[in-house]
Amino acid sequence: QVQLVESGGGLVQAGGSLRLSCVASRTISSINAMGWYRQAPGEQRELVAAITSSGNRNYADSVKGRFTISRDNAKNTVYLTMNSMKPEDTAVYYCNVNGGTCSRYDYWGQGIQVTVST
Repeated sequence: QVQLVESGGGLVQAGGSLRLSCVASRTISSINAMGWYRQAPGEQRELVAAITSSGNRNYADSVKGRFTISRDNAKNTVYLTMNSMKPEDTAVYYCNVNGGTCSRYDYWGQGIQVTVST
Protein backbone atom coordinates (compact mmCIF):
# COMPACT_ATOMS: atom_id res chain seq x y z
CA GLN A 1 0.00 0.00 0.00
CA VAL A 2 1.22 3.48 -0.84
CA GLN A 3 0.78 6.42 1.51
CA LEU A 4 0.51 9.92 0.09
CA VAL A 5 1.27 12.71 2.54
CA GLU A 6 0.39 16.31 1.70
CA SER A 7 1.96 19.37 3.28
CA GLY A 8 2.17 23.11 2.72
CA GLY A 9 -1.43 24.11 3.26
CA GLY A 10 -2.67 26.81 5.57
CA LEU A 11 -4.07 30.31 5.63
CA VAL A 12 -3.05 32.94 3.08
CA GLN A 13 -4.39 36.34 2.10
CA ALA A 14 -5.91 36.92 -1.30
CA GLY A 15 -3.19 37.55 -3.83
CA GLY A 16 -0.72 35.44 -1.89
CA SER A 17 0.99 32.16 -2.68
CA LEU A 18 1.32 28.66 -1.30
CA ARG A 19 3.10 25.54 -2.44
CA LEU A 20 1.63 22.15 -1.70
CA SER A 21 3.76 19.03 -1.64
CA CYS A 22 2.71 15.41 -1.82
CA VAL A 23 5.22 12.71 -1.01
CA ALA A 24 4.64 9.05 -1.76
CA SER A 25 5.88 6.53 0.79
CA ARG A 26 7.69 4.56 -1.90
CA THR A 27 8.48 4.64 -5.57
CA ILE A 28 5.39 3.92 -7.64
CA SER A 29 5.64 2.14 -10.97
CA SER A 30 3.42 2.47 -14.04
CA ILE A 31 2.09 5.87 -13.08
CA ASN A 32 -0.45 7.32 -15.49
CA ALA A 33 -0.84 10.66 -13.78
CA MET A 34 -0.28 12.53 -10.55
CA GLY A 35 -2.63 15.29 -9.66
CA TRP A 36 -4.32 17.59 -7.23
CA TYR A 37 -8.03 17.78 -6.56
CA ARG A 38 -9.97 20.03 -4.23
CA GLN A 39 -13.29 20.01 -2.47
CA ALA A 40 -14.96 23.06 -1.04
CA PRO A 41 -17.77 22.77 1.54
CA GLY A 42 -20.96 21.63 -0.12
CA GLU A 43 -19.23 21.09 -3.43
CA GLN A 44 -18.06 18.05 -5.36
CA ARG A 45 -14.40 17.18 -5.56
CA GLU A 46 -12.88 18.67 -8.70
CA LEU A 47 -9.64 18.28 -10.59
CA VAL A 48 -7.29 21.22 -10.11
CA ALA A 49 -4.22 20.05 -12.02
CA ALA A 50 -2.63 16.85 -13.24
CA ILE A 51 0.65 15.82 -14.80
CA THR A 52 1.09 12.65 -16.78
CA SER A 53 4.10 10.36 -16.87
CA SER A 54 5.14 12.01 -20.13
CA GLY A 55 4.98 15.46 -18.56
CA ASN A 56 1.74 16.70 -20.08
CA ARG A 57 -0.11 19.07 -17.78
CA ASN A 58 -3.81 19.70 -17.46
CA TYR A 59 -5.41 22.49 -15.43
CA ALA A 60 -8.89 23.51 -14.42
CA ASP A 61 -9.91 26.69 -16.22
CA SER A 62 -10.29 28.47 -12.90
CA VAL A 63 -6.59 28.07 -12.04
CA LYS A 64 -4.90 28.40 -15.44
CA GLY A 65 -2.15 30.99 -15.35
CA ARG A 66 -2.08 30.98 -11.55
CA PHE A 67 -1.27 27.41 -10.50
CA THR A 68 1.58 25.20 -11.64
CA ILE A 69 1.94 21.47 -11.13
CA SER A 70 5.36 19.84 -11.15
CA ARG A 71 6.95 16.59 -10.06
CA ASP A 72 10.28 15.31 -8.80
CA ASN A 73 10.49 11.63 -9.62
CA ALA A 74 13.66 11.15 -7.59
CA LYS A 75 11.81 12.34 -4.48
CA ASN A 76 8.49 10.63 -5.29
CA THR A 77 6.92 14.07 -4.93
CA VAL A 78 4.38 16.17 -6.78
CA TYR A 79 3.97 19.88 -6.12
CA LEU A 80 1.27 22.46 -6.67
CA THR A 81 2.46 26.05 -6.71
CA MET A 82 -0.44 28.43 -6.22
CA ASN A 83 -0.05 32.11 -6.99
CA SER A 84 -2.49 35.04 -7.08
CA MET A 85 -4.77 33.09 -4.83
CA LYS A 86 -8.45 33.94 -4.49
CA PRO A 87 -10.98 33.27 -1.74
CA GLU A 88 -12.69 30.80 -4.08
CA ASP A 89 -9.54 28.67 -3.96
CA THR A 90 -10.45 27.82 -0.37
CA ALA A 91 -10.93 24.06 -0.11
CA VAL A 92 -9.43 20.82 1.08
CA TYR A 93 -6.81 19.80 -1.43
CA TYR A 94 -6.13 16.13 -2.16
CA CYS A 95 -3.19 14.51 -3.86
CA ASN A 96 -3.89 11.66 -6.28
CA VAL A 97 -1.75 9.12 -8.08
CA ASN A 98 -3.29 6.70 -10.54
CA GLY A 99 -2.02 4.15 -13.00
CA GLY A 100 -1.18 0.48 -13.24
CA THR A 101 -1.19 -1.98 -16.11
CA CYS A 102 -2.85 -5.32 -15.35
CA SER A 103 -4.04 -4.06 -11.98
CA ARG A 104 -5.15 -0.44 -11.81
CA TYR A 105 -4.55 1.68 -8.74
CA ASP A 106 -5.84 4.99 -7.49
CA TYR A 107 -4.15 6.41 -4.40
CA TRP A 108 -5.35 9.42 -2.42
CA GLY A 109 -3.81 11.57 0.26
CA GLN A 110 -5.67 12.47 3.41
CA GLY A 111 -6.30 16.04 2.27
CA ILE A 112 -4.97 19.37 3.45
CA GLN A 113 -6.85 22.57 4.17
CA VAL A 114 -6.14 25.71 2.16
CA THR A 115 -7.91 28.89 3.21
CA VAL A 116 -7.68 32.19 1.34
CA SER A 117 -8.87 35.23 3.25
CA THR A 118 -10.09 38.50 1.77
